[in-house]
Amino acid sequence: MKKIICIFTAVFFCVSILFFERTFAEEGSDNMNGIENKNSAIKNLRLDIVYDNNLWEEEMKPDWGFGCLIRGAGPALLFDTGAKGEILRDNMKKMNIDPKDIELIFISHDHWDHTGGLADVLKQCERPAVYMLKSFSRKIKDEPEKAGAALIEITTSTQIGDNIITTGEMGTDIKEHSMILKTQQGLVIVTGCAHPGIVEITRKVKELFKDDIFLIIGGFHLVRDSEESINAIIDELKKMGVRYAAPCHCSGDDARRLFKKAFGENYIEVGVGKTIDLSEL
Repeated sequence: MKKIICIFTAVFFCVSILFFERTFAEEGSDNMNGIENKNSAIKNLRLDIVYDNNLWEEEMKPDWGFGCLIRGAGPALLFDTGAKGEILRDNMKKMNIDPKDIELIFISHDHWDHTGGLADVLKQCERPAVYMLKSFSRKIKDEPEKAGAALIEITTSTQIGDNIITTGEMGTDIKEHSMILKTQQGLVIVTGCAHPGIVEITRKVKELFKDDIFLIIGGFHLVRDSEESINAIIDELKKMGVRYAAPCHCSGDDARRLFKKAFGENYIEVGVGKTIDLSEL
């Protein structure tokens, strides 16, 4: 009898663990669907563009790549690290950002212009948690491990902090994940290069959440797209209710011009040195 009770207890424990993991990490799980209480969402979100090939402040150094410091969501979070550590470091210094304050690092995809500054910034941080896709190369996953930082490997849509969620792995040839932030104004989507497609990423977010999309910011990967294709993408984003758009990095000059024309006052120009305070929008 005791043996049967022990077996039952072990099975119950295993099922409970599996249920817990599925509840908090499974793609599209109900615990991530909708902001039930807007007061619990991020109130004051601030985005500092620390790396971009477009220039905003004259004293900053532009370079091909992307990096964005996110504050107001709890822990200071660095989204991507640009291509060169010395440029990232100098730009952050000019923006009065202390790398020691960074508690989370989120790498969108395994390309040099988003991972190049990782090793350098890890030397200055105090062992932050680093989020990467499980499918990333061993070489890039070695960086946080060598620095003694925690490496968290992502596959599906997962909550990585209060009001901070990853879309989970998307794309075919190039695997990428984007970040979703729950704010009191609505959802904010941050993309690295949007290789899976900016429309597809936005559609995925709409499938995961009931909330309105307040802002999409980052690389939209439209630098080689025709004006006709870009306008069709803009139409799709508008149909999905995207309120503000802030394309940068690999979006291309044509896309930036067409998004500005389409979104008007709700277009946000982005460049290295720019700070976006959602409370001011």
